[in-house]
Amino acid sequence: MNCYYHPNQPAVGLCKHCQRGLCIACAADAEGSLACIDRHEEQVRALDALTERNLLQAGRVGSVYRRNAVFYSLVGVLFTGFGLMQIRWLGWQGIFLSAIGVFLLYAAIANFLESRKYK
Repeated sequence: MNCYYHPNQPAVGLCKHCQRGLCIACAADAEGSLACIDRHEEQVRALDALTERNLLQAGRVGSVYRRNAVFYSLVGVLFTGFGLMQIRWLGWQGIFLSAIGVFLLYAAIANFLESRKYK
């Protein structure tokens, strides 16, 4: 691959913004990434900052899913246990409470599995 701006020079890398091949004379170091010198340096810095913020936010989203999974599992166990204990006295209402508990346990599992996507 040759430099986009100097076709007779070999490229040393690609601009992170426009994906064009750059030679040593055309490449600028934008805090660890390559950019077209005097053309795309600010855009590459902005792209790197955006990527960093997105990675941080993904970690936060994962922790929210884990916290929800813990809450749903605790409440689900309580509903299921209370419903099963009350079936004798409440009849179908105890079954209904148990069904709510099982649904909450399902929600806990779903939230836990979703939290694993954000590691």
